[in-house]
Amino acid sequence: MVKTIKLDNGVRIVSEHIPSVRSISIGIWVGTGSRFEEENENGISHFIEHMLFKGTKTRSAADIAEEFDRIGGQVNAFTSKEYTCYYAKVLDTHSKVAVDVLSDMFFHSVFAEDELVKEKNVVFEEIKMVDDTPDDIVHDLLSEASYGNHSLGYPILGTVQTLSEFKESHLRDYMNQYYTGDYVVISVAGNLTDDLMEQLTNTFAKVKKTPNKPILNDPTFSPNHVVRQKDTEQAHICLGYPGLPIGHDDVYSLIVLNNYLGGSMSSRLFQEIREKRGLCYSVFSYHSSYCDSGLLTVYAGTGHQQLNDLAEAIQFTISELAEKGLSEQELKYGKEQLKGNIMLSLESTNSRMSRNGKNELLLKQHRSLDEMIKEIDRVELNTVNQLASTILTKKPSVSLIQQNESIPNIFQ
Repeated sequence: MVKTIKLDNGVRIVSEHIPSVRSISIGIWVGTGSRFEEENENGISHFIEHMLFKGTKTRSAADIAEEFDRIGGQVNAFTSKEYTCYYAKVLDTHSKVAVDVLSDMFFHSVFAEDELVKEKNVVFEEIKMVDDTPDDIVHDLLSEASYGNHSLGYPILGTVQTLSEFKESHLRDYMNQYYTGDYVVISVAGNLTDDLMEQLTNTFAKVKKTPNKPILNDPTFSPNHVVRQKDTEQAHICLGYPGLPIGHDDVYSLIVLNNYLGGSMSSRLFQEIREKRGLCYSVFSYHSSYCDSGLLTVYAGTGHQQLNDLAEAIQFTISELAEKGLSEQELKYGKEQLKGNIMLSLESTNSRMSRNGKNELLLKQHRSLDEMIKEIDRVELNTVNQLASTILTKKPSVSLIQQNESIPNIFQ
């Protein structure tokens, strides 16, 4: 059972007791990411994530790593467009150490000048690595094509130019705004004890209350094109269609639709383009939900000489699904697939911690597994097919990496 308590400063602690395991997963979720950044501070959320591992008043970066290694634990972090998470997974006997170290990073990171310089260079290299990975960067380019100058179109890593300007004061100012009560959720799952819950409560009661909350601008989807000319072995293409925001009544219907579009090996895109036509190795689709919008993405990569054939095959598959929709039998199989994916994804304390943290941060509600199964069972064929005919007939945004600057005629 998932329980939530809200502290006086606005911090929420969400817990799920799983007595049958010997591990505990702890996550500090902060409700900010690249979506919340101004243009001149793009990448600051991700850079702060890096810097929290670079030393505190009492621990060096090596000390942080060694403390988790000594107890056989795992520690990491990630930044997305709308949240940042610092998490650890340890044996239940070492949960106190994990909270001590994570909270020390959260409250007492020093942002030493020499570490700032070194970590900027690390992120510079990370940006270069992504730029050299076309099947990664093409997804960032799709966000840019879909949302333009809106912050949802910003790259999470930022740019070399913005990163170069960051100083300790910039990081502190940003944290004073967002690393505060209303934006912080502590999620913990596993073999919990009353002592651990008391430690979490006492520790995170020290978080400052949130000052005035900025108003986020609603994004507008635009079917724009972004093409990057690059000497690669393959052409990489993404198509974007307007999706649904997180918590939307029809989001399960869209997930079923996505699974049949390109979310599995039996999907229409995989079977038509890879298995039947042999045009590519990798082709898939996925749906991203944000607080006020969503994006349904189709990706494929192929040899440059086959790009037009690939584009026509993608358009044929999408148009056919939009026109004919799913059958009753396909809907039944889609529901069972979705149920299986959800159940199998919740077999570790880390996955449960993640689910609870995101649900509390973004939805402020928690559905039990039985409740989610009922929601999936309520998905109707008419709703799925209406989404297909509504979404997949719109003009898509397009991002493309290839050796020249043209795009397939079918998407112009």
